[in-house]
Amino acid sequence: MKLDLNADLGEGCGDDAALMGVITSANICCGIHAGGPVLMAQSMAQAARAGVGIGAHPGFEDRAHFGRTRQDLGLADLTALIAYQTGAALAVAQTQGLTLRHFKLHGALANMASEDADLARACYRAARAVAPDLVLMVLAATAQEQAARDIGGPWAGEIFADRAYNDDATLVDRARPGAVLHDPAVAAARILEMLHAGAIIARSGHQIAARIDTVCLHGDTPEALVMARALRAALQGAGVTLAPL
Repeated sequence: MKLDLNADLGEGCGDDAALMGVITSANICCGIHAGGPVLMAQSMAQAARAGVGIGAHPGFEDRAHFGRTRQDLGLADLTALIAYQTGAALAVAQTQGLTLRHFKLHGALANMASEDADLARACYRAARAVAPDLVLMVLAATAQEQAARDIGGPWAGEIFADRAYNDDATLVDRARPGAVLHDPAVAAARILEMLHAGAIIARSGHQIAARIDTVCLHGDTPEALVMARALRAALQGAGVTLAPL
């Protein structure tokens, strides 16, 4: 089995340089919910040196809350927000001779798009208008996947190593106890169980059949590096081949 291991980086927190040696794809912050143009360029250069694929990781303009506060934007504003960030990531990549491979929504915007296919379609169409060949990295078995299927083109189903799931394949709200997983051994065992089942396993035990192409962990958690190493070791020990999208 071939699998991608991704992390959200370029956000100005965590040990990005060390994580680049473990993951296979990096979702690079586009300078709106965190980070900035210089950090974006530095992160892309680090990824290139490590042989890691790069993607745009846009979110809401919400630095105070790291892009994790929901916002109600009209279609025109949402399209502009996504086009602006995708274009910035594409331009920074091109100045270094790099290829922007994929696109993944961040934080509250991603959670909203996992519940609302119309919102997800608007985001994906805006990104593809800027960079038509982007692989859409979607939260598997949610409205994001429905939207990606609707508009066509390449997409990759994603599951999370460090987040708990509801029965509808959406993520448990971070405000709830147990929403974020901190034990690397538990997270690794859980991912192997999901891969074996071909399904997302909610915290209730309910299984949702899913296409799993990539596994994510958040680069801003204190355990990120330890968890990434444990997950990589567990996957390779199970015979999984890790490779970028």
